[in-house]
Amino acid sequence: IRSGNKSQNVLQLSQNLLSQAGSLYQLVQWSIKDFQKVKGIGKVKSAQLVTVLELVRRILMQSENRQIESFNDANTVYRYFRPRIQGLSVEKFYSLLLNRKNHIIRCVEVTSGTVSSSLVHPREVYREAIRYNASAIIAVHNHPSGDYQPSKQDLDVTNCLRAASNTVKIPMLDHVIVTENGYYSFAENGLLDLS
Repeated sequence: IRSGNKSQNVLQLSQNLLSQAGSLYQLVQWSIKDFQKVKGIGKVKSAQLVTVLELVRRILMQSENRQIESFNDANTVYRYFRPRIQGLSVEKFYSLLLNRKNHIIRCVEVTSGTVSSSLVHPREVYREAIRYNASAIIAVHNHPSGDYQPSKQDLDVTNCLRAASNTVKIPMLDHVIVTENGYYSFAENGLLDLS
């Protein structure tokens, strides 16, 4: 923020921002227009704040990612994705492409949806897996609502992806729903038959 305005010093303005957002997590989700609604913050400062918050998110992602050697459980997937999904207001569907030792080859954003849905087709998920010679994948998507329980659509997508994995001979090790509040693993809950 660097400076305040005529009616508030920088500390008061900062406190006002946090108060209006409700929490630091909510503040990270703000757009330029949200910041501009606050008295004393114009276009330039709004853009600067959004940029700084995006840099913070990326630094957190890099810091967390350095500690991950392989993706052998859903908790590791959660640790990897939690910084990525902070502040997202729409569902995004990702495919983690893995080698034989479950080390990451690439993380692919497959689709970006609406507030409550992200449609995905197996060809979109497996296209990149085939292209990069992945030995396995882990499907991941977020729920902006914070509720990590799977919907009927999530179950249907998982079944469809699992069937496609058998066809292309690239195992889907898990499908993980990630939120700020936790995660849901289809494999851990016995809903992903790997046979």
